[in-house]
Amino acid sequence: MAAFDTVIRHGTIATASETYKADVGIRDGRIVAIGEALTDATVIVDAAGLLVLPGGIDSHVHISQPSGEGIVMADDFESATRAAAFGGNTFVMPYCLQQKGQPIREALKEYHALADRNCYVDHSFHLIVADPTDAVLGQELPALIADGYSSLKVFMTYADLALSDLQILNVLSVARESGALVQVHAENYDAIRFLVDRLERDGNVGPYFHAKSRPIPVEREATHRAISLAELVDVSLVVVHVSNRESMEEIRRAQMRGLTIYGETCPQYLVLTEEDLKDLGMQGAKYVCSPPPRDFASQLACWEGLQQGVFTLFSSDHCPFRYDDPAGKLTPRARTSFRWIPNGIPGVETRLPILFSEGVSKGRITLNQFVALTSSNHAKTYGLKGKGAIAVGYDADIALWDPKRKATLTQANLHHGADYTPYEGIEITGWPVATMLRGNFVVRDGQLVGTKLGGHYVNRAPR
Repeated sequence: MAAFDTVIRHGTIATASETYKADVGIRDGRIVAIGEALTDATVIVDAAGLLVLPGGIDSHVHISQPSGEGIVMADDFESATRAAAFGGNTFVMPYCLQQKGQPIREALKEYHALADRNCYVDHSFHLIVADPTDAVLGQELPALIADGYSSLKVFMTYADLALSDLQILNVLSVARESGALVQVHAENYDAIRFLVDRLERDGNVGPYFHAKSRPIPVEREATHRAISLAELVDVSLVVVHVSNRESMEEIRRAQMRGLTIYGETCPQYLVLTEEDLKDLGMQGAKYVCSPPPRDFASQLACWEGLQQGVFTLFSSDHCPFRYDDPAGKLTPRARTSFRWIPNGIPGVETRLPILFSEGVSKGRITLNQFVALTSSNHAKTYGLKGKGAIAVGYDADIALWDPKRKATLTQANLHHGADYTPYEGIEITGWPVATMLRGNFVVRDGQLVGTKLGGHYVNRAPR
């Protein structure tokens, strides 16, 4: 009997802290040896010239999420996790949305049913708290956190999602007492409503004005307020999808004061700007997301946040809708005003190639920073034991990368459920050529070889 089920030979291993050449021995889905000249295996994988990286962990994706009357998200769990695997990911963390008046356990039961036996990669859920009633705060959340649902999300904007400061404080208090980590979508809802009304009154209703309705001060103010609320309760906080310097500096100042505030940014804030929404008619709807892409100076600020460790998480905020579809971006009311355009863009498959190409290949970040920002830090932040590293005892969740391979991002070559990519035409250097989940190939040489039965749900212990 062979010592290993699989050995990956001749590759260059990169972790969040070091890079070196070694072979990786895998048995029963776990890494059991790292060394030289490992050969006693049933399967030998030659990784000469390739990087051996931990599989990507995308801790901010939206899949099969209720999105409003008549609106249907473009990805179910099968298509989203397939796209994730093609993009070098082995783990995704979507959101289970509690709707007004709904018990969270009921929402979870429905969401698990959608994911069950339909995932090519492993997954775990965040809980969106939209209706923090006394029963939810006093009974449901503490019990669910104890059961392993140890991350929550609150919104400061959107009808039916925005919570008051008092409600946010109550959720933060439960998180502190029960050992959960809270994410916040930080935009000032009343300011947005004020600006939307003024824009519509003046006849400015095209997709471009979505960006104008959510300017930087709207995000900066909410970021400052969210951090202040977390400081009041003395609890950690993740500020997600940060898009600009002003908000980034709020996080930096909090970190310098000793607060445990995590920052996250996304590909759209590195390679897109609000000008992508302009002069395109309804085509600009393809780029509508919140917060919106900003300007070149904001791109530089987001790179600075990644380089200097203000942002420790790089996620996709994958939130896909079809463009040419009345249940998607071209819902009939969208032509009357940008306020009705479904909010979000696809990106789970393109997250890693964009950061590798724009970051590692162009010398903005190191390969080790790339691993930390896209995998290791996500595992540490959200309590994913045995994930996010190439190390003995860890799950053999591995992506093999060709650092020299060139490609052009185009919808025709992607695998998500949307009918477009906002990153169309971007030239890429560095590409994941194979993805392994617990030692089994899911994607290899551009072909899907795994099964949608392979991905498991992962519980996480309270913090």
